[in-house]
Amino acid sequence: MRVTVEVDGEGLARVEMCRGAGNAIDLATARALLDAARECEQARARAVLLTGRGRSFCVGGDLKEFAALTGEHLTEHLTEVTDALHGALRILAGLDAPLVVAVQGAVAGAGLGLVTAADVSLAATDAGFTAAYTAIGYTPDAGVSWSLPRLVGPRRAVDLLLTNRRVTAAQALQMGLVSRVVAPERLTEEAVQAAGALARGATAAYGATRRLVGRALSAGLDEHLDAEARHLAAAAASAEGREGVAAFLAGRRPDFARTEAARSAAAPPISHGPSAREPGPTWPATHE
Repeated sequence: MRVTVEVDGEGLARVEMCRGAGNAIDLATARALLDAARECEQARARAVLLTGRGRSFCVGGDLKEFAALTGEHLTEHLTEVTDALHGALRILAGLDAPLVVAVQGAVAGAGLGLVTAADVSLAATDAGFTAAYTAIGYTPDAGVSWSLPRLVGPRRAVDLLLTNRRVTAAQALQMGLVSRVVAPERLTEEAVQAAGALARGATAAYGATRRLVGRALSAGLDEHLDAEARHLAAAAASAEGREGVAAFLAGRRPDFARTEAARSAAAPPISHGPSAREPGPTWPATHE
């Protein structure tokens, strides 16, 4: 078992990479991550927490597996790996559920892509980040060349991708690569608390907000203001919006889970869309 998935009664999906040896991503692990993303989608998770078991979160691709292949076999193999991994990222990006990632130890290559895909990222003080791709003559995958510039700026992203310098947890926080830094012994507890709080929140509003932010850098101001107005009007008229306002006026905590349960009961079955081997929408799916 390379990846485990558990969904609790509040809709929090806990996804853990547990391959060992730094949770290096081979083809089987990439496919397991895709299956995990599909399970989160099917379960209508309200928040997703992604972690890696062991000393390190994820050191990137499995170079031993890659080195065993040459020529067309290597090309086909890497295409299969990235198809599966990118398929998982597309599904997670398209969910209303926020993605929380908690990391420790080494984070490199595709592991960095998993961090930059998160809405909220927590790093233990012992975490260290490096791109690592060009150090072995490879180029980025896992959305790193798309998401990293949006978090740290294009110039710094190119610096990190070309020099492969190691970034400490404190530096990652300062440059906006992670959301917060915590003591290693507190990482799991604080990550579960953060993800659990999101699972109890306004899931549909989270999804709309993720899509608005995802398209912000590519849309003109007029177009974006129109999109904000449409989303706000829809949110205000939704069951979540009505519940949120009613709870505020009554001085009580809103019960968004109840409105989500009613919405899910009336919703049609979920289609997973294209398979990992078929052409899919342009990543990430947060673009409208």
